Amino acid sequence: MANFSKPSVPRFSVDVYQNEYLPEGGREVDAIVTVTSTGGGTLAGAATAPRPAGPDAGAAVALMVDCSGSMDYPPTKMRNARDATAAAVDTLRDGVHFAVIGGTHVAKEVYPGGGRLAVADAGTREQAKQALRRLSAGGGTAIGTWLRLADRLLSSADVAIRHGILLTDGRNEHESAEDLKAALDACAGRFTCDARGVGTDWEVKEVTSIASALLGSADIVADPAGLAADFTRMMETAMGKEVADVALRVWTPVGTTIRFVKQVAPTVEELTGRRTEAGPRAGDYPTGSWGDESRDYHVCVEVPAAGLGQEMLAARVSLVVPQPDGSAQNLGAQGLVRAVWTDDMTASTSINPQVAHYTGQAELAQAIQEGLDLRKAGDIDGATAKLGRAVQLAGASGNADTAKLLAKVVDVVDAATGTVRLKAKVAEADEMTLETRSTKTVRVKK
Repeated sequence: MANFSKPSVPRFSVDVYQNEYLPEGGREVDAIVTVTSTGGGTLAGAATAPRPAGPDAGAAVALMVDCSGSMDYPPTKMRNARDATAAAVDTLRDGVHFAVIGGTHVAKEVYPGGGRLAVADAGTREQAKQALRRLSAGGGTAIGTWLRLADRLLSSADVAIRHGILLTDGRNEHESAEDLKAALDACAGRFTCDARGVGTDWEVKEVTSIASALLGSADIVADPAGLAADFTRMMETAMGKEVADVALRVWTPVGTTIRFVKQVAPTVEELTGRRTEAGPRAGDYPTGSWGDESRDYHVCVEVPAAGLGQEMLAARVSLVVPQPDGSAQNLGAQGLVRAVWTDDMTASTSINPQVAHYTGQAELAQAIQEGLDLRKAGDIDGATAKLGRAVQLAGASGNADTAKLLAKVVDVVDAATGTVRLKAKVAEADEMTLETRSTKTVRVKK
């Protein structure tokens, strides 16, 4: 049984990669912002002593397990889900608040019950596993109700890190898409959530939308036998989180407009529309919870045109934790995005390698999603063109994992030119895996 002690608080750093040179009249500035947190310790036996309890010290986790009728087909699926949830419970660190929720067309408290959370220790972990043995399948699927119950339970704990793990095997057929979206809107910013689809009867866009809205990960576990290992990894990652609700704060001078902000590694995640204003000419973009890790963000700003030889600060990027009173805790790291106008054509036309790489990775994710949608719609030519472009981009950027997934959906004639043929028969699990993992990127070699 894993029993991790509490690591220390990580330190944050910001590095900016860009070509700051613009031609005369040039207005668009692109930068890759690498955010790294170090020194928090992740999981493998972090030996630091637990911090005292309090609003900054703890974590709370809600495990949401699909118990709808389809979980009985085959019967091993429900057993694998119980075993996986038990493995995740075993991975809880002592002192972490937790609950298990059984999800059907309604949400039920499996453990501990009574509208409260348990506190992890040897006794409560064993009690939770006993409760899991009584889980049975029956009923429909209304995921929004699961999320709302998780929110109510998680919000009862005075902790910094609130996290959910959600497993489903079917489509969200017992509530409307609007109800699910309303639940996601209500939960966004209150807890993070990893979502998993088991088998092949669930809807990829539903599961990925949950993870996207709640700043977690999404994946497929095509074979239910793989659930326990996946749940253990997810819980280990959750136990490594040290700082919650971190925001990327972007300040820009007068006359400068932010075109977009997106996470580009380890996955592509659009953040532009999630901005909240943070004072004059500054906005916060949510990034969720952090442990020992590094992520990359693409910031694109439009600056006022200027004459040759002029330079300006196009944006200042820092990391903050917004507070309920409207203030913010600054995490002490910042990076500067610059613009310099030059008549040196070589300087102004070169593309920064990091910017080029992640522009390609974002296009790769979009090409896969569009290609699979066109394939489902019966547009063979359109699907072939998009998936061929995806093969070309995956090969050029060294994204070997995505290239392997693409090769299960298309026959690759020439990867360099993107010449492919759609396979006549594609296993449903292979197509769903490609769609679910389409936003996963590879880091650029710096």
